[in-house]
Amino acid sequence: MAVPKRKLSRSNTRHRRSAWKAKAPALVKTVENGRVVYSRPHQAKVVEDSAGTPLFLEYKGRKIADV
Repeated sequence: MAVPKRKLSRSNTRHRRSAWKAKAPALVKTVENGRVVYSRPHQAKVVEDSAGTPLFLEYKGRKIADV
């Protein structure tokens, strides 16, 4: 494990930590069956029946996996 040779000052430590920023996920707005649905691009989505039971995963209109 790497061990620092010298102690970092509080200022340097906090400056380094402050560089990390959280980003909101990019969402794509689509209309499905008259409902507006927001989803993440390039992610498989779960296809459900009318009762809300998950059936399978779909990506770009193709079935890719069973749930």
